[in-house]
Amino acid sequence: MNRLQSLFGRKDKELLSVYFTAGFPALNDTAEIIRRLVRSGVDMIEVGVPFSDPMADGPVIQHSGTVALRNGMTLSLLLDQVAEVRKDAADVPLVLMGYLNPMMQYGIERLFAKCKDVGIDALIIPDLPFADYMAEYKPLCEKYDLPLIMLITPETSDERIRLIDEHCSGFIYMVSTASTTGTKEAFSEDVQQGYFARIAGLGLKHNRLIGFGISNPATYNAVCRHSSGGIIGSLFINCLERNASVAEAVDDLLVTIGKKDKASK
Repeated sequence: MNRLQSLFGRKDKELLSVYFTAGFPALNDTAEIIRRLVRSGVDMIEVGVPFSDPMADGPVIQHSGTVALRNGMTLSLLLDQVAEVRKDAADVPLVLMGYLNPMMQYGIERLFAKCKDVGIDALIIPDLPFADYMAEYKPLCEKYDLPLIMLITPETSDERIRLIDEHCSGFIYMVSTASTTGTKEAFSEDVQQGYFARIAGLGLKHNRLIGFGISNPATYNAVCRHSSGGIIGSLFINCLERNASVAEAVDDLLVTIGKKDKASK
């Protein structure tokens, strides 16, 4: 049983997955960020590969990627940093998120083999077409026991969602709205009672996590009501930027979404 299966086997509600861009704020922060998130009780960690043209990301994560690239972060260095800290992450799944260009430059099968070796538990490639996944990537996922997580949006048809549920493993990443990453004060009733409820009613076999827009207790609690939990990225990047240390940034994140009281910060 891999770490993702183990996680969903012991907990399938109110999960918290946190994204950060490797190499931000500083080049060698990756290990410390992972350690602090693990100590805080975060259920899953998504490590982002910085890229110069991240089409799914809003200004906050774009900025973090630009800083990380200027700091000298590369995919190869990121994987080496993960290898160093994997033993400290215990049973917490580590997911690698990145775009096709740097992965293809690294070499796709080489990447799968390296991810398996260093302890990455799944991949997210937002710009990978589903047809290419089926033809070229699914065999690698099976060979290396490394799921490739697919994103769905409010515009994704039920037919496509069922295909993803049938042919992919790990979990389904629900993008909350048809927009780039960022924070929102609230999700509208149309989103919650339309999109969220529609997907919940499909009877999918895989767990669903909702990302994009979570910024406070209201948005985090909303996604938890309609899925297994939430994925937070932009908010945590902001926390890293406005705090003097990684430890303070993690505490800031948990307080902001209502997972920790201010008094215990």
